[in-house]
Amino acid sequence: MTVHSDTLSLIGNTPLVRLAGPSKASGAEIYGKCEFMNPGASVKDRAALYIVEDAEEKGQLQPGGTIVEGTAGNTGIGLALVGNAKGYKTIIVMPETQSREKMDTLRALGAELVLVPAAPFSNPGHFVHTSRRIAEETPNAIWANQFDNTANRKAHILGTSEEIWAQMEGRVDGFTCAAGTGGTIAGVGLGLKQKDERVTIALTDPHGAALYNYYAHGELKAEGSSVAEGIGQGRITANLDGAPIDTQYRISDQEGMVWVEKLMGEGLCVGLSTGINIAGAVALGKQLGPGSRIVTILCDTGLRYLSTLYNREWLVSKGLTPFPWLSN
Repeated sequence: MTVHSDTLSLIGNTPLVRLAGPSKASGAEIYGKCEFMNPGASVKDRAALYIVEDAEEKGQLQPGGTIVEGTAGNTGIGLALVGNAKGYKTIIVMPETQSREKMDTLRALGAELVLVPAAPFSNPGHFVHTSRRIAEETPNAIWANQFDNTANRKAHILGTSEEIWAQMEGRVDGFTCAAGTGGTIAGVGLGLKQKDERVTIALTDPHGAALYNYYAHGELKAEGSSVAEGIGQGRITANLDGAPIDTQYRISDQEGMVWVEKLMGEGLCVGLSTGINIAGAVALGKQLGPGSRIVTILCDTGLRYLSTLYNREWLVSKGLTPFPWLSN
């Protein structure tokens, strides 16, 4: 057992677990990277740490400074934790449509939370643009800019992909996950391709996002909608630029919920983004064939969605079938 020298060193080096249900369904070996075991309970802790330390190295973030970011929630939680450990304040701008649990967590961590109406990226009131303006108006502040700050991607090139390669003993046939900022899929993809060009990198895209059509047909075009938080993108961010995407899948919320339910039967409580990732991993396993070894990301804990994904009334209001145990 390892004793860590400080709390920030707890970020990363998450376990990898073989998932029985997805493996059986696909005929492949499906593994999940347990990112809910980071201190902030999500994969976004990695980007948060790299973004803050990159700003420190560049002299942009001074003692007593403030970190400002626009986020669906998890990156904000990671930034708040890193900021607390390093003595910085955090101001987090979030769409008011995100789960109450994320809002409550940010407040509990001492972050200043600014809620804005959900809006398209072209709207000046979009949470990303709002956070940039607040950073510009706040003395001794940085804008984390997770979508276009490639320190995000670097966290996965140097961290996540190296861990996966070591844990899989250099035998990886495919990797897939959804894109929010694009940092995870681009960073892991670039890192694994450096190890073995034959590794297939697949985008798993929710409905309502534009990347499936971009990688399949060269056109940024969204179709449908999704209630999944933190994933889905309508533009090529700096983190996505140059991502080595070999193939792509479009996954519905209903498909994702099937796997959320099945993973509960394996003792895992996850969010919808993870369910969508698993559906993509099953599709990739079927494409690559029996015995192929596929890795995906278990993004965060389902306990962050008790008022939404695990709430019967909310699911019904979104036209989704509640999990059977929610009728109790």
